[in-house]
Amino acid sequence: MRTRFPEVEASLATLVEAVPAPPEVAGSAYLEYLDSLKATRPAVLEYAVGVIEQGERRASEIPSAVLAASRLAARAGVVLDTVLRRYSAGNAYLVDILVEEMEETGCSAGDIRRLLHRQATGFDHLVTAVSEEYGRESRRRPVTPMELRREYIDRLLAGRQPNGEIELGYDLDGHHVGLLVRGEGSFEAVRELAQRLDRRLLADQREAEAVWACWLGGRGRLGVEEVLPVLDDVLPRPAVVALGEPGEGIPGWRLSHRQAKAALPIAERREQSVLRYADVAVLVSVLRDDLGRASLRQLYLEPLESARDGGKAARETLRAYFATERNISSTAAALGVDRSTVTNRIRAVEELFGRPLGEFATDLETALRLAE
Repeated sequence: MRTRFPEVEASLATLVEAVPAPPEVAGSAYLEYLDSLKATRPAVLEYAVGVIEQGERRASEIPSAVLAASRLAARAGVVLDTVLRRYSAGNAYLVDILVEEMEETGCSAGDIRRLLHRQATGFDHLVTAVSEEYGRESRRRPVTPMELRREYIDRLLAGRQPNGEIELGYDLDGHHVGLLVRGEGSFEAVRELAQRLDRRLLADQREAEAVWACWLGGRGRLGVEEVLPVLDDVLPRPAVVALGEPGEGIPGWRLSHRQAKAALPIAERREQSVLRYADVAVLVSVLRDDLGRASLRQLYLEPLESARDGGKAARETLRAYFATERNISSTAAALGVDRSTVTNRIRAVEELFGRPLGEFATDLETALRLAE
């Protein structure tokens, strides 16, 4: 089952998107909910396989990504029936894959019944948890000033009209740079950053997470290249900051936040303290595209893995080659080998793919970064 995860994820994406949304929610908020489902697919697959492996005991461990998507659906006004129909469509497909694998493996009739029972029990637990989390979020109403402010910002980010007016102390019609920050002392650092750059600061802590969504705003444009040196000076380690690109007005305010949000997980996985969206824009697009992700692996990573060492030497050489702006001498120095070794390894890669490296270097570099 695990070997088929890329194929299954891509098919689940198609099935989920085929379930139509009611017209009243087919907007920015609904698209944000759909975007959250990308995180639920791998989590649900691991959950399903865990239930099959370990039995009903595992069925109570509902992935946090699933619960988060349920809350977002409720906030966006997606009806529960639509949410559950998506899970039902995915479950039916997963059962077909499971039966295929059991038949291929030669499971007995008794084993097939037992495993299907486990799978059905796990799905029942999942649907129950989704429904309960959706219900709790639907009943929840903001009461404190902080909760009202957060709901106001959330509705703006989702492209919906906020209820009433709340004074944010921030000009949404101006120019913005969005940031997402995580780690001890990170919010204090961004506050100092705003002071040094003479910018208004809008900040909101995201739910119970130790993540702050921040915006630096003003009447004139602020370039990220102006922010980076000051940020490097004030940011404590090991705090992490992801920056969106400059934007203007509410659309630019919203987009800059989405860019920072997309860059944050990459910064965290790289253990990189500061990351700008523009530096990973292509990678982010591929990560969010099931077809692109699966295709890059098939076209570039799998051929490299066919080497005797599993492609280790080729990947190591190519990463150094791209990091040194495709300079043979610098690559050799970085790897501690001579130039001829680097040249021979690159020639072997070209022979493997049957064309000059320059023709597909950008795609290959993206695939390697995706693998990292």
